[in-house]
Amino acid sequence: MKLHLLDRASAKNSSFTVSMNSYPHFLKIWHHHPELELVAIKKSTGTRFIGDSIEKFVEGEVVLIGKNLPHMWLNDDVYFSDNSELTAEAIAVHFIQDFFGEGWLSTPEVQPIARLFELAQQGVKFEGLSPKTIDEIEGLLQLQGFDKAVSFVKILNKLAKHPSYTLLSSAGFVSSFRKSDDENLDRIYSFIFKNFNTPIHSKDVAEIAHMNPSAFSRFFKRVHRKTFTRYLNEIRVGFSCKLLMEHNKSVSEVCYESGFNNISNFNRQFKTITGMSPSDYVKLHT
Repeated sequence: MKLHLLDRASAKNSSFTVSMNSYPHFLKIWHHHPELELVAIKKSTGTRFIGDSIEKFVEGEVVLIGKNLPHMWLNDDVYFSDNSELTAEAIAVHFIQDFFGEGWLSTPEVQPIARLFELAQQGVKFEGLSPKTIDEIEGLLQLQGFDKAVSFVKILNKLAKHPSYTLLSSAGFVSSFRKSDDENLDRIYSFIFKNFNTPIHSKDVAEIAHMNPSAFSRFFKRVHRKTFTRYLNEIRVGFSCKLLMEHNKSVSEVCYESGFNNISNFNRQFKTITGMSPSDYVKLHT
């Protein structure tokens, strides 16, 4: 899964862009861009990849993604079938932090928004938002000029003060991704996300990184403050949580589809990372 840098430059007559995206399925592109992105899902379901977070997404969710944080929305298999009549729809707002003028985030009145942009570095999913908020985001499509800019600031202020949210990507991923001044870490992440549910080992990734296994292990632990094995297990467990929430596969099926090679290890790693067993997780989300 190659990481792409997308050009999301705003139009000349606007400091940010608002678009309604409607496709048979969302584009399967693992990408990043220098603009922040506010996404409101209108229709469709699937798996959301943001940094090292892998979760199920549903209609009605709103997510804010920080600049250069890799992400992708992957629809469920049914959206890719030849006879599918389903559509995937989302409103996306792309903007730079200083879209309202240089230095505006340093003013006292907008400190909640400045804090929100800091949180967005990991990706923020807002919990329990009113449907009215999505209507307000969609309403930006009908506005122009000053009215559009002021309305967007009001939406950001409402999101900044919303009490319930979840940070998506780990701080370790964001920190290590920022430190990448060459393609080495990009290659590592791309290989892991493409192959995490297959039998891979640290020596396989070491080859991708052009390092010997022991040097790679030291490098990875220094960057992430955890071993490669722990990191891989967290990715696999995150994906297994998404599968378990869909309620259409048994725990053993989820185990093997997530990249684990036996049930006992799956159960052990799942409980270590989530604090509960896979079966308890299913009951919690029933």
